[in-house]
Amino acid sequence: MSSGAPAAAGDSIETGQSWMAACVTLGLLSISYGSPLLAVVGLKPITADLGASREVVALAGAFTWVGTGLGGILMGQVAERLGVRFTVTFGAVMIAIGLCIASSGGIWSLLIGHALFVGLLGNGALYPPLLVYVSRWFDRRRGTALALISSGQYIAGMAWPTIFSHALANYGWRSTMIGFAAILVLTVPAIALFLQPAPIAPVPLTAGGRGPGRREVLGLHPNLVLGLICAAGFCCCIPMSIPQGHLVAFCTDIGIPAAQGALMLSVLQACAFVSRMFWGWLADRIGGLRTVLAGSFCQALAISAFLTTQSEAGLFAVSAAYGLGFSGIIPAYIVAIREFYPSAEASWRVPSVLFVSMGGMAFGSWLAGALYDHFGFYAPAFALGVIFNLANLALIGFLVLRQRQAGLRPALA
Repeated sequence: MSSGAPAAAGDSIETGQSWMAACVTLGLLSISYGSPLLAVVGLKPITADLGASREVVALAGAFTWVGTGLGGILMGQVAERLGVRFTVTFGAVMIAIGLCIASSGGIWSLLIGHALFVGLLGNGALYPPLLVYVSRWFDRRRGTALALISSGQYIAGMAWPTIFSHALANYGWRSTMIGFAAILVLTVPAIALFLQPAPIAPVPLTAGGRGPGRREVLGLHPNLVLGLICAAGFCCCIPMSIPQGHLVAFCTDIGIPAAQGALMLSVLQACAFVSRMFWGWLADRIGGLRTVLAGSFCQALAISAFLTTQSEAGLFAVSAAYGLGFSGIIPAYIVAIREFYPSAEASWRVPSVLFVSMGGMAFGSWLAGALYDHFGFYAPAFALGVIFNLANLALIGFLVLRQRQAGLRPALA
């Protein structure tokens, strides 16, 4: 995936081409991230049409997240060997096939289409490899660049829910899935042609204070630190998934029209998009771990606020605050990984963190549906989200303390 001569030690690899690569990637993710939103916006009509429980239909979104994370580990290696253009094009075709399968039958078609094709082979070939790809174009403003491209998720969240809501009302969920599959096949491969090979960066000292042969990160075994970051990612993504996966259904349950719920989801994503560049800027200045800690604290406050109001105006305000708070967490994890580990290990360490984190997204989305089916309302799900968020704060707080005690500063990698 990388080509060209390595930069001299001390030189920045960032050029105008770096930002071009970031902008192309942003366009790709703004389209591809519409695919998981179809099952979110269509949760209630799909449930009614298939005669299934909300818990079972929510598994489609859960399997998409798990598949994306697991597929990223596999597709990261494919991108290393065959190039990012091929991997992205392959992923778009797989998502389209998955949506056609999901719309063709009953609940098993829905689940298999999302787990295997939309997730594992589809988004798994786009999001994780593209994060690694863009991280290799940047050294000084990596946090800002990763925040920019990850904003594709929120551009998709602003644009697609309202479009899907109207399409679902007029054409049904099956036709809407097929229509979006056609959009993916026509647009993503064409945009992927503009992806250029990333430069080769020099091998620097890492935040552990040693070169490639280092034995410790933050005074601990490198894989132990990775495991703690993965566990923290799992815990923070459970509360992260609940509003994103169930907000529209939650609104309709309390008497707010589905169109307003979709608009609320768009507002949440829009605020996340607006604030994500701030979080990227912050990560470039204070490091990835500290940015995760700050973002997780803001998310904990916002997820708690969903327990306090059911008015339409109040939920719009809480959704906006939630979007402003949580949006920088995932890119900051990637910044932390690139600070502590060399570039050569990014193709498997970054997808590993994403896999576990997206497992948290999947578990949280499914669990919220299961708790709703058991209790008949969403308050227990939001309360459990708060508990997992506190666990995340404890894990990241421990790592930040290790970093402070060791007197380590983020390194360029």
